[in-house]
Amino acid sequence: MKKFFALFCLLMILALPVCAMAADTTTTEGIKASPEFYAKADMSVLKGKKLGITIQSLQNAYWAGVMTALGEVLEAAGAEYTIVGCNDSSATQISQIENFVSAGCDLIMVHPSDANAVEDACADARNFGIKVMCWDDPMENTDANWILSNTDLGIAIGELAGDFISKYYTADKKAEVTVIGYPQTKILLERENGINIGLKNKADGKYEIVATQAAIEANLAQNAMETILQAHPDCRVVTGIGAGAMIGADEALQIFTGGNIPEDMGVFTTDVTKQQLGQLADPTYPAKGIIGFEGSDEDTGKACASMFALILKDNVGAKNVFRAVAPITLDNVSKIMAGMK
Repeated sequence: MKKFFALFCLLMILALPVCAMAADTTTTEGIKASPEFYAKADMSVLKGKKLGITIQSLQNAYWAGVMTALGEVLEAAGAEYTIVGCNDSSATQISQIENFVSAGCDLIMVHPSDANAVEDACADARNFGIKVMCWDDPMENTDANWILSNTDLGIAIGELAGDFISKYYTADKKAEVTVIGYPQTKILLERENGINIGLKNKADGKYEIVATQAAIEANLAQNAMETILQAHPDCRVVTGIGAGAMIGADEALQIFTGGNIPEDMGVFTTDVTKQQLGQLADPTYPAKGIIGFEGSDEDTGKACASMFALILKDNVGAKNVFRAVAPITLDNVSKIMAGMK
């Protein structure tokens, strides 16, 4: 296999797209997509196509749900597809891409463990006529990138929390806030920095950040929040960069309060998993808001498949397609839950 690729340079990658909820707008940086953007896709082009999809991890609840939904859409469209996780290993991901190339895939989507590590593989794949899409990173050697502005996503999280703070707190009675981030990863650091901007935009002078903690998994976030509460028992607002931050902080705060959640306590993050949505709908948890993307797993799966169809028909219109974000609160959580896997 390695000899084959050394001789023929057949490497490629593709990234999964993300759907948008805002107006469809073309800028110098790319397209800010709307539902109408995805609606122009001719889904019949997927019939008989061979698709290879490699993502960082299928153990992550968000990705597991979205990939299940995507698979259902592709199967209904008559596409042949393979979805694999690389367990956050670039070497494994490159091997998976090689397998997709030798299998004769028409399109490869990659959610890269390390975008730089797969750039050359993508370039080689495109030289052989294979379409490549990247999910999450503005890569160079792709046909299209389905991406977020992670700073803007963080700002949206911070502003949602800031509105909540402004409702219950004042300059004389400041909210004590914890920020759960993960600065080890560039895009998650961008989210964390955006959260700080959003908080200031909406609640300047009405809060104090009493703790910051690096944690990406729910158990680590719970342990961190339990420690923070020992030092700051009046901390009632938590913001975070992903599902783990919400799930873990919710558990810690529920235990701390005995499930009697005061109205001025709230947790705000992003990602959309069934556990998060369940906690958002349960008054014994302090979850108050999630910044989501397309909506449910089904919504994201449909949007991603639409991106595949647009790329295969050379009908995207820009190299970068930016997904939009929108809040999920108690007002619309039931609707989102109906489309989860």
